[in-house]
Amino acid sequence: MSIEEIGQEQEEFYEHFRYVAHEGQVPLRVDKFLMNFIENATRNKIQQAAKAGNVLVNEIPVKSNYKVKPKDVVRVVLAHPPHENLLVAEDIPLEILFEDDQVIVVNKPAGMVVHPGHGNYSGTLVNGLIHHIENLPTNSNERPGLVHRIDKDTSGLLVVAKTEFAMAHLSKQFFDRTTERLYYALVWGNIEEDEGTIEGNIGRSLKNRLQMSVFPEGDFGKHAVTHYKVIERFSYVTLVQCKLETGRTHQIRAHFKYIGHTLFNDERYGGDTILKGTTFTKYKQFVENCFTVLPRQALHAKTLGFEHPTTKEFLRFNSEIPQDMSDCLEKWRTYTIHQKE
Repeated sequence: MSIEEIGQEQEEFYEHFRYVAHEGQVPLRVDKFLMNFIENATRNKIQQAAKAGNVLVNEIPVKSNYKVKPKDVVRVVLAHPPHENLLVAEDIPLEILFEDDQVIVVNKPAGMVVHPGHGNYSGTLVNGLIHHIENLPTNSNERPGLVHRIDKDTSGLLVVAKTEFAMAHLSKQFFDRTTERLYYALVWGNIEEDEGTIEGNIGRSLKNRLQMSVFPEGDFGKHAVTHYKVIERFSYVTLVQCKLETGRTHQIRAHFKYIGHTLFNDERYGGDTILKGTTFTKYKQFVENCFTVLPRQALHAKTLGFEHPTTKEFLRFNSEIPQDMSDCLEKWRTYTIHQKE
């Protein structure tokens, strides 16, 4: 399996063009509509983009013969970020757990984007890495050092390759599923089983391209497996440990929503409203306070293990649950104790 194919496993889409049809817009095929705006574009290329699902109208993929109507929001999204060659080194503090001549292991804080993309061309982990390390190798998507990634609002561990050899070696480990990745997640609801496995293809949602969906019939998306174990129960929410067998985009977030246990305060997947509990005003206020303490999805990449590219030693790293998530968990512990009294 080539590094190009490995890189494609972790694709996400970036907005390259966005246009809002004016109020007087007469019905017009979307390929013709875009021809009026995108410089040097050919109708054939636009039609190919539409066929690939990269032309969206009001966040829904459309065919090239879709008729644009007044106030329609038309977007073209692609797998690579625009202006990706404009990488600028920035002196950003990095929490480094391990570093040698081949790899570097960092603990990423919540809120930091891993690599530049639409709307985030600076302040990313990659901007900090290229300041810290010269001549980082690039993967198939031209992203320096990266062999895997985690979402902006997910905290935790990442390993970065410092050489071409390390990148190839680590990429193969992720593809072969020989790495160890354990996450802690707080999810809505009381998971009845003490442990279990969620299996179901994951692909980009056909209704909302910002979300990933589970396709249990296997007719779309890519094979995905998440193993989980309950760590602690808090009446209306559950703390679970998740072990990734595969590494799909938003895998834990999509899988747990699929089984009815959306991640706590996961805005994109609907976890930022009260999904379980009571109608009492005090409970609503308590949950709002938890959202304030933890203003992101409750997900932390806690453990990362991999074989070192040159020494062949299996290295395992652990990171503490960050303060915001820890404070939220403590609130739920206190609330649960009071409920039992």
